Amino acid sequence: QVDLVESGGGLVQPGGSLRLSCKVSGLRLDLYSIGWFRQTTPGKEREGVSCIDVRNDNERYLDSVKGRFTVSRDNAQNTMYLQMNSLKPEDTGVYYCAALFACPATLTKYDVQHWGRGTPVTVSS
Repeated sequence: QVDLVESGGGLVQPGGSLRLSCKVSGLRLDLYSIGWFRQTTPGKEREGVSCIDVRNDNERYLDSVKGRFTVSRDNAQNTMYLQMNSLKPEDTGVYYCAALFACPATLTKYDVQHWGRGTPVTVSS
């Protein structure tokens, strides 16, 4: 059974940092492209934030997070990470990790093979 479990979300002030983790079981993470999504408004579609292409380790980022967020993976620990710096109130939302079919220029839900459960991030003073 495949399971992806996020941790590290919480409340942070604007300008602060958080590091999200996603522990994966039931599949070998080194065989997948991986990524992160967020849902900033209830009912709104999840948007792709970042991904790493398993074929060449290329990283892709949503324009609004470039230079602030960094995606990474630890295949030995079967875990992926999202380091978020210089956080803004508009980064508030529920963040989801995912094992992907692909890591395209524009990441969408159709690229997802397995979803995580989600972890909330609130950026507020």
